[in-house]
Amino acid sequence: MFSKFFIRFLFYIFSIYFLYISLSFSAGKSFELYDIKFSFDGIFGTFDKPSARRGLQIYREVCSGCHGLKFIAYRNLTSLGYSREEIKNIASEYEIEDGPNSEGEMYLRPAVSSDNFIDPYANINMAKFMNNGAAPPDLSLIVKARNYGSKYVYSLLMGYKDIPDNFDSLNGYYNKFYPGHIIAMPQPLYGDDVEYLDGTISSLEQEVIDITTFLTWTSHPEMVDRKKMGFKVLVFLIFMTGLLFLSYKKIWKPVKDGSI
Repeated sequence: MFSKFFIRFLFYIFSIYFLYISLSFSAGKSFELYDIKFSFDGIFGTFDKPSARRGLQIYREVCSGCHGLKFIAYRNLTSLGYSREEIKNIASEYEIEDGPNSEGEMYLRPAVSSDNFIDPYANINMAKFMNNGAAPPDLSLIVKARNYGSKYVYSLLMGYKDIPDNFDSLNGYYNKFYPGHIIAMPQPLYGDDVEYLDGTISSLEQEVIDITTFLTWTSHPEMVDRKKMGFKVLVFLIFMTGLLFLSYKKIWKPVKDGSI
C-alpha cells in the first residue's frame, strides 16, 4: 500500500512539474530560437573557460563601451582561470571615482580586484543622452533575465538581417528574434571584431558563442557548484528513499504475516 501510494505521489509531482515547465515555455515563446548546444547545458555541463575568457575579451573590446557589468567584481574572474596578478592588471586599466579625500574632494584612482566592473556612464541620464533616450541594459544578469537565457542571447546576436520591405527602419535595426523585430541596438558583432589573444580563429558564430558563454557565467557564476550540489542531494535522496522503504518493509513485515 505504501509503495503504491509513494509511486503515485511521485508521478503526480513530476506531472505537475513538467506541465508547469511546458506551459512556461509555451507562454514565452513566439518564434523558434536557434537550437544551439553549449558546454554548460545539461546536468553535468560546465563552463568552457577558454570560451568564457574570449567572451571577456569581446566584452572589453566591443560591449563595454555601452554596457556595464555592475554585479560582477574583477576578483570573480578567478573562477575563469585568471590569476590574481592577471586580474590586478585587468582592473588597473580602469579608473574609478572614490573619496572624499582629506580635503573633502572626490578623486579618481585605478580600480582594484575588489571593485566591480566600471560602468561606461557616470549615471543613468548620461546613458540615455548618449543613446537617443534609451539606456543600454546592464549585462550582468541579462541571461537570467530573458526567457530561454543563453539561447535567446545567442539567437539575438545572430539574428540581425536586412530589413524587409514591410518594416519601418527609422526606429532601429531588423532582428529576427527581437520582439517586434526592430531593435535599437545596431549589430555589435560581425566576425572580425577581435583578434583573439589565444589564437582562436575569429568568426561571427565563434564570437557569439564566446560572449554568450561569458554572459551566462556572469548571470550564473555559481552554476557548476549548484549542479554538483544538486547531484549530491539527488543521490542522497535516492539512498534515503531506498533506506526508508527497506525500513518500512522490515517494520511492517510482522503485521502483514500476522505474527503480532
